[in-house]
Amino acid sequence: MRLARVTKDGQIGLAAKSGDKVTIAYGADIADLDGHIAAGTLAEAGARAAGGEAVNEADLTFLAPVVRPSKIICLGLNYRDHAEESGLGIPEFPVLFGRFASSLIGHGAPIILPKVSEQLDWEAELVAVLSKGGKNIAEADALNHVAGYSVFNDASIRDYQLRTPQWTAGKNFDDTGAFGPWLVTPEELPAGAAGLKIECRVNGQVMQSSNTGNLIFDVARTISLLSSFMTLEAGDVLVMGTPGGVGVARNPQVWMKAGDVCEVEIEGVGLLSNPIVAE
Repeated sequence: MRLARVTKDGQIGLAAKSGDKVTIAYGADIADLDGHIAAGTLAEAGARAAGGEAVNEADLTFLAPVVRPSKIICLGLNYRDHAEESGLGIPEFPVLFGRFASSLIGHGAPIILPKVSEQLDWEAELVAVLSKGGKNIAEADALNHVAGYSVFNDASIRDYQLRTPQWTAGKNFDDTGAFGPWLVTPEELPAGAAGLKIECRVNGQVMQSSNTGNLIFDVARTISLLSSFMTLEAGDVLVMGTPGGVGVARNPQVWMKAGDVCEVEIEGVGLLSNPIVAE
């Protein structure tokens, strides 16, 4: 099942995609993926959307799949090649930081290059959205806590990120957390969304290319570790880290500019595309 929060002709709804067929059921209640995940009614909502009006995908405006998660937990340095290019060593425990929902945008929406910086970088990432929470979740059971997977571009303002040891500022500029377009339920993908090609392209040029099988801490291990010290909740978003090839690590460094188009694609999960627009 592939689901997306969308608008069409000014109406909000929930879209479902099966093969090349896209359908939509209209209404704020059906489009409330946060609520359906929390209530355990995602399958029922998907069935309603699948029985809705057939539409052309190109006519849809995509919104971020979830908009009020209790937590957005991001992993840094979670691919070996990215940890090495950053010069920060291979982590023995996940490097964690938070994003806030106010930074989220959907597929097709502009990533904003702020007036205060030119150092806008790309980061292709896999997302896992939790269907249920818990504490001290066993790694063997952790994937049963996943509602679905999606695509994320953890666009980062590097000079702000690196001003302090904590990365919060550079990771939370408005309109930099591109997310979507689809939430793909686990039965559509390999366990833990492992073994999938992940790629970032800027204006068609490949900047990052790797495989989700190269995660240092995979989805199951991450859920188990996080739940060892915090209570996870339904709807929590885990942004799983980026592979090597980011702009800040290049010589010379490369930054996204107004007029660029950044695409993040994960095999079987989807293609997330966003233009870069100056503030």
